[in-house]
Amino acid sequence: MGRTAYGVVLVALLSAVGCGSGTARPHGPSPTPPGKAVPAASWPTYHGGNDRAGWVAAFPDPRRPTTAWSAKLDGAVYGQPIVAGGTAYVGTENDTVYALDPATGRQRWKRHLATPMPLSRLPCGNIDPLGITGTPAYDAATRTVFVATESTGARHTLVALNAGDGGIRFRENLDVAPGRDPKAEQQRGALAVAGGRVYVPFGGLDGDCGDYVGYVTASRTNGTGKVSSYAIPTSREGGMWAPSGPAVDAAGDVYVASGNGASLGGPYDGSDSVVRLSPDLSRRIGYFAPKNWGEENSEDQDLGSTGPLLLPGGKALIAGKTGDVYLLDTANLGGIGRQRASLPGCVSFGGMARAGSSAFLPCQNGVQRIDVSGDTLHRVWTASSSIVGSPVVGGNTVWTLDAKAGVLHALARSTGRPVASVNVGPASRFASPTLAGSLVLVPTMNGVVAVRAR
Repeated sequence: MGRTAYGVVLVALLSAVGCGSGTARPHGPSPTPPGKAVPAASWPTYHGGNDRAGWVAAFPDPRRPTTAWSAKLDGAVYGQPIVAGGTAYVGTENDTVYALDPATGRQRWKRHLATPMPLSRLPCGNIDPLGITGTPAYDAATRTVFVATESTGARHTLVALNAGDGGIRFRENLDVAPGRDPKAEQQRGALAVAGGRVYVPFGGLDGDCGDYVGYVTASRTNGTGKVSSYAIPTSREGGMWAPSGPAVDAAGDVYVASGNGASLGGPYDGSDSVVRLSPDLSRRIGYFAPKNWGEENSEDQDLGSTGPLLLPGGKALIAGKTGDVYLLDTANLGGIGRQRASLPGCVSFGGMARAGSSAFLPCQNGVQRIDVSGDTLHRVWTASSSIVGSPVVGGNTVWTLDAKAGVLHALARSTGRPVASVNVGPASRFASPTLAGSLVLVPTMNGVVAVRAR
């Protein structure tokens, strides 16, 4: 689709929760360096930073958490709310973006962008209607909120919004996978902004129907130039569908995970993998795949049911449907079967988190803490089997959801012991909280619920 001319950049919004707007960088915000906690009231992308750590060291631990406010919106919220410049931004499945005051939930502006795609017009899937699913991302250099919409006709579009008033700066067509059926492609993973580019991943619908392939796009944050992309070199599938989306390291290299592909053996087809890409997506720098990738493909056992989590010291963690957790060397992902370490016992869906050398995984038998020491992985605790949501870490507390019961749980970071819980209502199985000031913002099937930690 065509682009509109860039508007005048507005002055940063005043803080509503004690956070400044930050200093604009000439090439957009650099990725959060692995090992550094996210500032307490800034959450501009999924899990706060492009390492996807989801860690706020100074966040208050709960005493008697209570609901601070609840905002009913015009559709379900699958992605995380993001927070920048004292405003929370939320996308709904009705293709609407809301700007909310994080302290009160008061609406500052809203922008309805398109008519979402009804499930009845798709070959399969489990979201109805299908609109904005992936977590938005904020660019400090241009003060722009980026979202990816799906609209009638199965059109996938990147929309750049003025953070101050919701004005549309430009739109860009993202249906760039050659020869594929846009109706079979789904945008579920979080967006990422780094080095003047915004990255958007694509996978298939629930059910793996139709002619799709996993791919990721890169667009310039200033609205110039062409969309670049990288597609998994398999004949079909290999979706990049994990909710956490791409991770980006301090050098700007992009890490994506892909699911099962069409090949069941023989020459490796690039699927069921973690891939490291150059910032412009023109080059695959390295990849990792389990040694039994063909068997996993035949059984729909995606490695890519979570996204890569970047760790200090040039390491990364990935977990998938088989139950194996892999520790990887980002400088040399190693190809097939060359992980640094592995640990069984965690079938994982969603996004992981990290605090220091401890990782927290959304395992289907309960959230787990796994400590990383050198090239070893050690399981420290496993939470209740009903608590399986994608976790984040604030202070000494792990915040996560029991989406089926509609309950937000606070767990002791050291032991996994339940500390507190608050009813928030029905949520997506992939929903993950946002930490902002002393509030926990929870995406639900009806909008957003804010919980005051204390």
